[in-house]
Amino acid sequence: MDYLTLKWLHVLSSTVLFGTGIGSAFYLLVATLRGDARQVAAVAGWVVWADWLFTTPTAVLQPLTGWLLVRQAGMPWSQPWLAWSVGLYAVAIACWLPVVAIQLRLHREARQCAVGGMGLSRRYRRLFVPWVLLGGVAFVAFLAIFWLMVTKRVPWAA
Repeated sequence: MDYLTLKWLHVLSSTVLFGTGIGSAFYLLVATLRGDARQVAAVAGWVVWADWLFTTPTAVLQPLTGWLLVRQAGMPWSQPWLAWSVGLYAVAIACWLPVVAIQLRLHREARQCAVGGMGLSRRYRRLFVPWVLLGGVAFVAFLAIFWLMVTKRVPWAA
């Protein structure tokens, strides 16, 4: 595959990965703040599906296309911006994996609350806090990765 096609796939998959994450987080946050367990159960179910349909494939495609781009361009892996990008991607994925597990639990808990005709439970709210915190860390990591990819400079390590 030629360099420009790889680059296009890399940019496209990063857009889908980031966009799905932002969209999913926004909708689940808004639904949770409204407090309607039926609505949260429905939204959380779609968030889980979006992760499997969009986030998972692009999370795999990103390092693959990135590795191929570096190889085709003949870039050394020792470049600081590249090393930081890989490290931050590892951080983002390390946050995302537990987020997926938490989302499944949030969905299940919201469904149980909805079936029981209750509002969101304390258990739901206790699960929601780490979901937000881990998502926040991943969000910041991805913003930094975008900066590094565009500028090829590491401003905090200079």
